[in-house]
Amino acid sequence: MRLVTYRSERGERAGVLRDEVVVDAWDALGAGGTSVRELLAGDRLDELAGRIAGAEGLALDGVALCPPVPDPEKIICIGLNYREHAAEAGLEPPDSPTFFAKFRNALAAPGAEVPLPAASEKVDYEAEIAFVVARRAKDVKPDRALDHVAGLMLFNDLSARDLQFATPQWMPGKVFDGSAPCGPALVTLDEAGRHDAISFELKLNGERMQASSTADLIFSIPELVTRLSRLLTLEPGDVLATGTPFGVGSTRQPRVWLKAGDEVEISSPQLGRLLTRLA
Repeated sequence: MRLVTYRSERGERAGVLRDEVVVDAWDALGAGGTSVRELLAGDRLDELAGRIAGAEGLALDGVALCPPVPDPEKIICIGLNYREHAAEAGLEPPDSPTFFAKFRNALAAPGAEVPLPAASEKVDYEAEIAFVVARRAKDVKPDRALDHVAGLMLFNDLSARDLQFATPQWMPGKVFDGSAPCGPALVTLDEAGRHDAISFELKLNGERMQASSTADLIFSIPELVTRLSRLLTLEPGDVLATGTPFGVGSTRQPRVWLKAGDEVEISSPQLGRLLTRLA
């Protein structure tokens, strides 16, 4: 399934995207919930999959999509998690995952226009694959890790590099409003395919800047679940962005910084297309 959050006269609602039609998830279930996070917390995905066949919906081009999970408890991002990206930065692959947080103010919908932060002159793109937690995860064993993954989605870790490297901690450059465009849908693993074979690319104004696959991850998605769940409890709906590959603007010669009017497109044959415009 391709889970989305869409905006209607009833507010933000969980839906299933199918053949350019959005089916309301909670109407299909005949229940009173509203959000994707409630679906995950209630372990309703299998039931939902059996209810949407033949259900009527709304045309995709007639609704506004929101971030697939607009209300996560946590947004955790992994740094330096692609072998080629660590090499381009001149760094050895880390022995443990490097991670930092974003907050809900950073989330931006598919197709959103994101204002560049006034405090920065060096904003960069980062194409990423994110996963969303399906059920509470604490001290998860590796062979059970994927049981805690609801699905995958595209994610752009927009980063203000001058702010990011102004302190030993990266977060100052990672938290500006709209710095986490994601979507267009949360694709469940049965539809997305193998977690270690998700290919994706990023184009800036039509020019390809990044292209990779999750096969190049240093710490795989199951390993991230296992390692992070030893440090803190992961809750249903938590978003975890797995890192960016080779080709970011800050390591190019000359440097490439985003400017007003730029269009950043991340696409994947498995996960769809995420477009963001900078203002």
